[in-house]
Amino acid sequence: MNDLNVDVVVVGGGPAGTITAKYAAMDGADVLLIEKRQEIGTPVRCGEGIAGRWLEEVGIKPDDRWLTHRVKGAKIISPDGSKLHIDEKIAGKEVGMVIERDVFDKNLARDAAKSGANIMVKTSAISLLKEGNKVVGVRAKHLGDEFDINANIVVGADGFESQIGRWGKIDTTLKPKDISVCLQYRMIDIKPDPDYCEFILEDVQKGGYLWIFPKGDDEANVGVGFQLNKITDKKMVRSYLDDFIKRHPDYSRGKVIEIVAGAVPVSAPIDKTVGDGILLVGDAARQVNPMTGGGIANACICGKIAGEVIGEAQKAQDFSCEFLNKYEKRWRKRLEDSLYLNYLTREKLVSTSNETINKIVRSLAEVQIEQLSTLEIIKVISKKHPELIEELSDLI
Repeated sequence: MNDLNVDVVVVGGGPAGTITAKYAAMDGADVLLIEKRQEIGTPVRCGEGIAGRWLEEVGIKPDDRWLTHRVKGAKIISPDGSKLHIDEKIAGKEVGMVIERDVFDKNLARDAAKSGANIMVKTSAISLLKEGNKVVGVRAKHLGDEFDINANIVVGADGFESQIGRWGKIDTTLKPKDISVCLQYRMIDIKPDPDYCEFILEDVQKGGYLWIFPKGDDEANVGVGFQLNKITDKKMVRSYLDDFIKRHPDYSRGKVIEIVAGAVPVSAPIDKTVGDGILLVGDAARQVNPMTGGGIANACICGKIAGEVIGEAQKAQDFSCEFLNKYEKRWRKRLEDSLYLNYLTREKLVSTSNETINKIVRSLAEVQIEQLSTLEIIKVISKKHPELIEELSDLI
């Protein structure tokens, strides 16, 4: 295969990559998106919950092809079974809709292509092309053929395992405690609450939680995630999920029709996501919500910012790290504070006793909380349980 010359090569066909490709192409850049798998959207590695309110911001219209089910909000369930009901408007970026992720991803790829981006599947990046410290493209492999893709900018949207970041000397290293190992069953013939996504804080000292995302009256995604450093043996995650299902009659008679397993970065924001001729977006840039492990919304939001900055860089013919810092500044202004706060909150929860978590959930359930934020939670707790404020003071 002959070498290719483009303005931008995007590595990875998930939401971060396709949204970046779409907006860069809309701004006039010649964009090529490459995806190592033969099909965009598979395999699914996702709880499949999103909120609706950020979709318009990134130009996504709800579509019955991928929108499976709508919920009213979320239920947070403490270790003693206390329940906090939260309206969808304040429940975060992962509550409101439950989707078919593979169809959703294909829809985003379709939008990128219609906006002018070119797409090659079954195409892997095997190294970066460089001139000194400047990235000038990728070496790729497609159906056994190796060739160069020369580009002004390389976008690393290659997910949790991001090789683009590592090759580009951008430090995306994760500590074991900043990796969440997840297992999820898609189950039928069960009885989920169809109106709520559930987050079950049954054993947060292991650095995770259980979730139930309904996909109808008798179907749901039922999953669990734990911090890697809390896992004591390779069977622990599956045993925990299986035990939870066996203990709950609404799920124990159900049937598993799909298993999803994977890992998610749940770190604090990394120091840098750009370099000369290169930028990272989505999971590759560690832009995932550290509390929930949800990454679709942030990937799309940052993808739009990346695409717009790439369009500006192309017009200015400036692909330096200094110019691409516009992307760095914009996405951090939009998300960094919340990512840091969610990271600190997760770190605190891991060291918090079940008794304290029970008190917090019960206290919040007794009032009409208007915003699910750390500061709002602290206000409520200070009135109900002032003895806990010192314990939670490092979050204020």
